[in-house]
Amino acid sequence: MTVQDITFAYPHFFYGFIIIPLLIVWYIFRNNKLNPSVKISSIVNFQTTKTPLKVYFRHSVFVLRLLVLSFLIVAMARPQSKKSWQDITTEGIDIVIAQDISASMLARDFKPNRLDASKELAINFIDSRPNDRIGLVIFSGESFTQCPLTTDHAVLKNLFVSIKTGMVNDGTAIGLGLATAVNRLKDSKAKSKVIILLTDGVNNSGSIAPELAADVAKPFGIRVYTIGVGTKGMAYSPVGIYPNGQYAFDYIKCDIDENIMKKIAEITQGKYFRATNNENLKDIYLEIDKLEKSIIEEKQYSKKSELFLPLAIAAAFCLLLELALKNTLFKSLT
Repeated sequence: MTVQDITFAYPHFFYGFIIIPLLIVWYIFRNNKLNPSVKISSIVNFQTTKTPLKVYFRHSVFVLRLLVLSFLIVAMARPQSKKSWQDITTEGIDIVIAQDISASMLARDFKPNRLDASKELAINFIDSRPNDRIGLVIFSGESFTQCPLTTDHAVLKNLFVSIKTGMVNDGTAIGLGLATAVNRLKDSKAKSKVIILLTDGVNNSGSIAPELAADVAKPFGIRVYTIGVGTKGMAYSPVGIYPNGQYAFDYIKCDIDENIMKKIAEITQGKYFRATNNENLKDIYLEIDKLEKSIIEEKQYSKKSELFLPLAIAAAFCLLLELALKNTLFKSLT
């Protein structure tokens, strides 16, 4: 490691070195003042007398004190190595998950049903993106923001767990759900803005067409990944509701407007996925995770190794050595 490889977090502490020359001047002045002068007629009798070595080395105590101060000043400046480089994923991705909560999401072609499977796998996805702001929009016949963009993923996951069918009027307002998610992202300054829109039906509610919502998303640089959830064929799905509030089930054909979903993804430069079971949906979330990381991942050099500890240890060693010499070998000279 060379000097060029070291940087300092708090370089202003180097101003502390100003005290070093002041201490040297004080020490010289103090020594001159303490040395007595004696007038004698001749020094012949003293010329053969040898000065003990410890008299010459008595100044080492003061030198050690200066070293202690120097090491501490450099340690407080917090030296760091610039060579600890690593590949990290840049923070700066904002993601809104637009989740369909219509009654049809209770279909049991997923285990235990489409909605619960979607919630569980979305939560796993959230756990895999600790540095991103993520929000949640839910829609059925209407839509609203369940959770705005946040890095507090614990709160987000709790809100995700609490969503259920019946929170809003039934229906499938894909365009409205997408428009609400776009509204949450349009003012974002993130490097990447993403919507994951998950539904199992055909747009049959709301006043906004899905294509129009996609057209609105495009100029804001929002990319939409659309997911169609449901088996290809018949699924055991809600077909009505009893007076006691329980759903009646029967086998009906799974009907997803894949053309609209593909169109939304195409307009926004996203991608359409079809999930027919839990494993498919899990793989889709993993693929979306990889796609976004491949866009944002870059080499950065922000991680640095701290180098102050050896300096602090050296300062402590010099201090102990100074105290030992001062109270033993040079005790009679100080």
